[in-house]
Amino acid sequence: MQFDLTDLRLFVRCAEDGAITRAATREHLSLAAASVRVKTLEDRVGLPLLYREARGVRLTPAGEAFFRHARAVLRQTEQLRADLLEFGTGLRGRLRVFANTTAVTDFLPELLPEFLAAHPRVDIDLQERANADIARGVRDGRADLGIVAGHVDTMGLRAIHFSTDRLVLVVPKGHPLARQDQVAFADTLDEDHIGMHEGSTLQAYLTQIADQMGRSLRHRIQLSGFDAICRMVGAGVGVAVVPESAAHRNLLPMRLAQVELSDSWRWRDRYILVREQATLPAFADALIDSLAARFGPPSRAPSPAPAPAPQAATTVPARRRRR
Repeated sequence: MQFDLTDLRLFVRCAEDGAITRAATREHLSLAAASVRVKTLEDRVGLPLLYREARGVRLTPAGEAFFRHARAVLRQTEQLRADLLEFGTGLRGRLRVFANTTAVTDFLPELLPEFLAAHPRVDIDLQERANADIARGVRDGRADLGIVAGHVDTMGLRAIHFSTDRLVLVVPKGHPLARQDQVAFADTLDEDHIGMHEGSTLQAYLTQIADQMGRSLRHRIQLSGFDAICRMVGAGVGVAVVPESAAHRNLLPMRLAQVELSDSWRWRDRYILVREQATLPAFADALIDSLAARFGPPSRAPSPAPAPAPQAATTVPARRRRR
């Protein structure tokens, strides 16, 4: 059984006002049109809903039940309209984000509490994925935003550069490598390494680089966070390649030494991926702006310069992108 919302509003007005005339005026209908609508509604229900009397109308027993349900439907409809308005204006919603290891375990936990406090009606579904799956997820709509570093096939996506990531080597204080200002990654492969868990983007990246050298990474242990890795390094278990931000956070408390890597790939551009021509809700744009404001380019230019963004992507500087 289907009902027109105008008919439901009119009926509720009739029940509340006790007169079809006043209800018609409030609903901006003629008396004749209002009477026809009420009669059509009763025909659809198959029961009389109103007693017509000299001084107006009153509800029949069936009308009282219909009145309660009609009023509940109208309240729910108004709530639905209000909720959808909030979604449309970006005040409420759910943001699905696929991101690489460094984003999920290092810098997003620093940013998101403040962002979520500023947007209390926005929920975020954050998932760690490999770079290739991040791009695919954004492209096919499984994710609203993607966060990647380095070279990724971004065909059909818009890549917004927001910062540059630098990888460094951390070793225990007193380790022979701690006396060097710079070391090549290849020269660390005879050491026991502490790495991220299998499936992490950074771990796959470093493993690929070692494979290209015809070498392999010798892992003593693999963990799920950079702070835990640094704790293991400080305890003398091995050495590790981590983002510079994680190294700085742990140098003093874990008694670590930071050694620069000489490899050019230590610099990795970070990009936010969105679908081409996608219209993002206001809260998604707010997250992009927050990332750009918090994690800008490094204070000194990398040498050599970081690799350019993939040619298939439309690269937009975060602070100057067009709305």
